[in-house]
Amino acid sequence: MPETAHNALISEFKALIGAAYTLTDAAKIQPYCKGFRFGEGVALAVVRPGSLLQVWQLLQACVRADVAVIMQAANTGLTGGSTPNGDDYDRPIVIINTMRIDQIQLIDNARQIIGLAGSTLFGLEDVLAPYGREPHSVIGSSCIGASIVGGICNNSGGALVQRGPAYTELSLFAQIDENGQLTLVNHLGIELGSTPEEMLNNLDQQNYRAEDIQYPDKLASDNEYHQRVRQVDEATPARFNNDGRRLHEASGCAGKLAVFAVRLDTYPIAEKQQVFYIGTNDDKVLAKMRRHILSEFENLPVSGEYLGRDYYDVCKKYGKDTFLVIDKLGSKYIPKLFGLKRQVDRIAGNFKFLPSKLSDHIMQYLSYLWPNHLPKKMEAFRERFEHHWILEMNNAGVEEARQYLREFFQNHEGDFFECTPKEGEKAILHRFVAGGAVGRYHTIKRKQFGPMMTIDVALRRNEEQWLEKLPPEIEDKIEAKLYLGHLFCHVMHQNYILKKGVDAKALKQQLLAFFDARGAEYPAEHNVGQEYFAKPALKSFYRKLDPTNAFNPGIGKTSKLKYWSEGPVKKS
Repeated sequence: MPETAHNALISEFKALIGAAYTLTDAAKIQPYCKGFRFGEGVALAVVRPGSLLQVWQLLQACVRADVAVIMQAANTGLTGGSTPNGDDYDRPIVIINTMRIDQIQLIDNARQIIGLAGSTLFGLEDVLAPYGREPHSVIGSSCIGASIVGGICNNSGGALVQRGPAYTELSLFAQIDENGQLTLVNHLGIELGSTPEEMLNNLDQQNYRAEDIQYPDKLASDNEYHQRVRQVDEATPARFNNDGRRLHEASGCAGKLAVFAVRLDTYPIAEKQQVFYIGTNDDKVLAKMRRHILSEFENLPVSGEYLGRDYYDVCKKYGKDTFLVIDKLGSKYIPKLFGLKRQVDRIAGNFKFLPSKLSDHIMQYLSYLWPNHLPKKMEAFRERFEHHWILEMNNAGVEEARQYLREFFQNHEGDFFECTPKEGEKAILHRFVAGGAVGRYHTIKRKQFGPMMTIDVALRRNEEQWLEKLPPEIEDKIEAKLYLGHLFCHVMHQNYILKKGVDAKALKQQLLAFFDARGAEYPAEHNVGQEYFAKPALKSFYRKLDPTNAFNPGIGKTSKLKYWSEGPVKKS
């Protein structure tokens, strides 16, 4: 693409959304071009529209200029799924960041919501609270500040046992067909008009009536998951990104569509909730409890979050600042904190004598000034037990779990206690900060360790040995292993810090082969991004959605070239 064409396209962007929201300076676009933990590449520009109509107009300009587009919201993914990866594309990349478009609309007395392109789960919790409702998903530790649409596009979430991963068949999206034509598809179930401009303006302004809202025979959540997770004898995982049963248009599209809005179910806030904190030194105890609770309990748990002792210690020391911000100020301050971190790191990057990720070093030092923030009962369990399980029940399930735990631990190794409301909040929050804590730990200790790898794996539902035992040829190359996960669905997030000099790519292939032999699936909920190969079913889904490979090219280690070509790169 000639320089003059570059300049013409950027001028068009500025005319559409303003110069302030058209970023081309390398330092300013860098935070948008670098993944939260993985992936980094080059973009011609980052544009930040303020309305759905502006997104459409930007897409039209990009199609005319024959540039590739990456749709991006909060950029919190762990596998580089919403950033460029390298510079070996055959067309320039334009990133359309939608975070200014954060409106959430309530329909059917808040039983369902419409989340626009940049709306977040934090925002949704606040909007629903006055109605006594809560979102389908909760924020995970690895994706603080995550967007609603991003969750749908990646089939993410699933920690809530009663609800499963994010899913909907009701969405509004733009698609580029095999002839390179941009079309707007309204499967939102709301009559919005006949032209793209009319539909997007009406949705932007919530200019529709109750009678315009349809209730088609389409899902706005995964209504079968609660049955699937109970099937503890099945030799397949409960949920994973390559599951064809939950790939549908926006759901699982991984940015191969430009998604403007999604429609989702909401749920009543439970009348009664209780967190039980469980400790044991025998992983088979947790396996036995998991199996019984899922197969025999009348009431499914809300969640069951596992944390190993080593990870407990990492969260305590290296997630303390995030814990304190949320505990004292509320979760809504986290996106601001992350924004400040990016600014500090961007400025520090101009000075070679400053350490990489300076913000982490500063915040870590400041966290030492605050006293121990964890409840004494949790700390006592940390001393006694290697394995920690945070079991959350609601309504009638509270008494059912209470009776079961009292009887169970009369005859099995381990113990439990019932958390006060504040202890329960802190236990969950301690698990919540894990994703950021392990990254901080590796940053601070970088000189002592080799690379870090994070594996997001879904084990078979009938897997008995959920706590892995690695073969010596893998174990001997690892300095530290940090395990956490959603134990009921057997989705584990396993962090490996390697010894110095170890070839991380080669070791990862050994690990993945190890998981293949166990009948596991990966990734489980973070999607393939730029880190994993898309398996045939997923790759076929991507090609069907985006036949010209104009959106998010290269996702799942697929072709980065137009029309999915596998030939040499010819940059325009």
